[in-house]
Amino acid sequence: MTTDTLDPLIHVPARLRIIATLAALPEGDTLSFTRLQDMIGLTPGNLITHLRKLEDAGYIDTEKTGSRPASLTTVAFTRRGRTALDAYTSTLRDLLAGL
Repeated sequence: MTTDTLDPLIHVPARLRIIATLAALPEGDTLSFTRLQDMIGLTPGNLITHLRKLEDAGYIDTEKTGSRPASLTTVAFTRRGRTALDAYTSTLRDLLAGL
């Protein structure tokens, strides 16, 4: 098995931190954008870029409510994201077991 089989969307360190953080939540729970940003230490622009890629893949959902300045953006892990993370971790375990 090679690292080519690891999901490149998840394999990027910042996105892996995002996915791991969201995966730790109970199913259906969300995190606010600012809380997620505080937890993983990315700048707002960097976090937005990574979230868009994950959302385009269907791994997360984002929802914006309200209007400025009282708007709130929440981020949630999807079933598709969970499936992708499970496949990623399984592949990584197999890769490491082969060392």
